[in-house]
Amino acid sequence: MPQISLLLNRIEPSATKEATRRAAELRNQGHDIIILTQGELDFDTPDYICETAIAAIRAGHTRYTPVAGEGALREAIKEKLYRDSKLDYSIEEITVGCGAKQVLFNAFMAGINPGDEVLIPTPCWVTYPEVVRMVGGVPILVPCTGLNGYKMTADQLASHLTSRTRWVVLNSPNNPTGAVYSDQELSALADIIDCYSNLWVLCDEVYEKLVYTPNRFASLPTVAPQLKERILLVNGVSKSSAMTGWRVGYGAGPPTLIQAMNTIQGQTTSHTCSIAQHAAIAALQPEPNCTEYFRKELLHRRNAVVERIRTIPGLAVQLPQGAFYLFVDCTELIGCPTRKGRFLDNDRAIAGFLLESAGVAVVPGEAFLASPFFRLSFASPLERLMEACDRIETACGNLING
Repeated sequence: MPQISLLLNRIEPSATKEATRRAAELRNQGHDIIILTQGELDFDTPDYICETAIAAIRAGHTRYTPVAGEGALREAIKEKLYRDSKLDYSIEEITVGCGAKQVLFNAFMAGINPGDEVLIPTPCWVTYPEVVRMVGGVPILVPCTGLNGYKMTADQLASHLTSRTRWVVLNSPNNPTGAVYSDQELSALADIIDCYSNLWVLCDEVYEKLVYTPNRFASLPTVAPQLKERILLVNGVSKSSAMTGWRVGYGAGPPTLIQAMNTIQGQTTSHTCSIAQHAAIAALQPEPNCTEYFRKELLHRRNAVVERIRTIPGLAVQLPQGAFYLFVDCTELIGCPTRKGRFLDNDRAIAGFLLESAGVAVVPGEAFLASPFFRLSFASPLERLMEACDRIETACGNLING
């Protein structure tokens, strides 16, 4: 029997995808499951974007495009970056991929040699360390606690840098915590990075449009323009325009890195879907009312769910500043026995317990390299979120009260 590549020994399947798959499987079996695992808005893609895609089909835009993306799309990205962050890029410094995840993969494939270290503040998105391992790098985790709002400090950054460090990853707003770095916090990190000329910085800004006042989005190359030639911005239309299934992400950075990323993409996907690219052009026009509607609706949900979770015995949560997740601290539930006589000895067991006993699917904190927590998405209708909270309260009450 032919063998599977040993590369698979380095990486784990996506925990968020697995949690969603298991929940969907139970739902298909007839169970009433509330799925709060996906990083996906429940809103439909706005009509004007869909109509643009339909018009593109009718106009015959169904053929190969340049590997880096249609020129018109890269122009739209260029204009967006200047409009929103006063950042000036040429279209040769911009590349389009099949979602932000492919852009991330291309960047690490192009910029990591075996043994190179990548600093990743945790809690973090599940994909960062896995892609680093996939391309032969070494993820170096920087634990960030609630005491600092789950953000990496300049002292932490300095203490983890070595001669082998090649990348620093910054994700703001953060998945899973919703943490948002301020101008001052980014400036302090930039002062450290500025002393290490061999460092790349990957800034994942995919939740940029989903920041809740009084917080404000800040971009590292805007705060520290002297670092712009060593920064790769990663973004996309999935979160801001409810376009997860369209698979359009983009990167903006120095030409040498972008060219290397395009070489890799040219031998993999070639380019993202031509129709999706035309839809993304529409999505990237000056901010439409739908994006602000999404943000306001999510803000309302966030406030309601945080207030409700804080009333549940055994759970605690910080108010997320952006994105659409709660990162719920479930420390007090560790060690509790279930009615079936099992002890909940980690957050994976707690997530399994909530799925089994409450019919609510969440992602355990271990997937984001931080325990004991679970991530709950509030990108679902408010009534369904409130029902999920009721179920979680009942389940936790049974644990604590025996």
